[in-house]
Amino acid sequence: MDKKIVIFDLDGTLLDTIKDLAESANHALTEFGFPIHDIDAYKKFAGNGIAKLIERALPETARDEITIRRVKSAFTDYYNLHNADYTAPYAGIKELLEKLHQDGILMAVASNKYHEATVKLIGRYFPGTDFTSVMGQREGIATKPDPHIIDEITSHAGCKKENCIYVGDSCVDMQTGINAGVRFCGVLWGFRDRSELEAYHPSFIAENPHSLYGFLAENLR
Repeated sequence: MDKKIVIFDLDGTLLDTIKDLAESANHALTEFGFPIHDIDAYKKFAGNGIAKLIERALPETARDEITIRRVKSAFTDYYNLHNADYTAPYAGIKELLEKLHQDGILMAVASNKYHEATVKLIGRYFPGTDFTSVMGQREGIATKPDPHIIDEITSHAGCKKENCIYVGDSCVDMQTGINAGVRFCGVLWGFRDRSELEAYHPSFIAENPHSLYGFLAENLR
């Protein structure tokens, strides 16, 4: 029987990380004397990796490569120590993962968060979950929506593209699914709204993990 796999985005899909991201970015901005932002702003800044988050958080006049690199470094130093202060799995996510495991469906994580933090957070919050791959942003490898990470995960798992569904909460994730040539779903409990997801015509938009499970179980039998 062909293997089936669900690949999940991390931030805004499995974990609610937004407050820790905002706190860490604001700490870094303050260190360099730049204005800070509220949490809702970071819901728009997140999604394309930490460098892009920092770039978006900086004033337009300060978005040069050197400044971005310095502020990003301050962010990373702080986030490595504080990435679990407020972060938590969304309600129903652990149950969703357990059901998929019981159904024999493979699971993986594909994130634009830097790899070290991705692995650390998955290990902390889902220690008993058997993911076939947990991949974050790595040096020299393009970030989503480039399809490389999806191609790498499906190849590692030995899964055909038609037996893969990618799940995420943002336009970046929807475009990733399109670029990778796999079915993709949007979720409404994350950082973006329904209209953003609908513009990409996903196979399904889930209002909660229970409804997501129903779609995945039906379409990956």
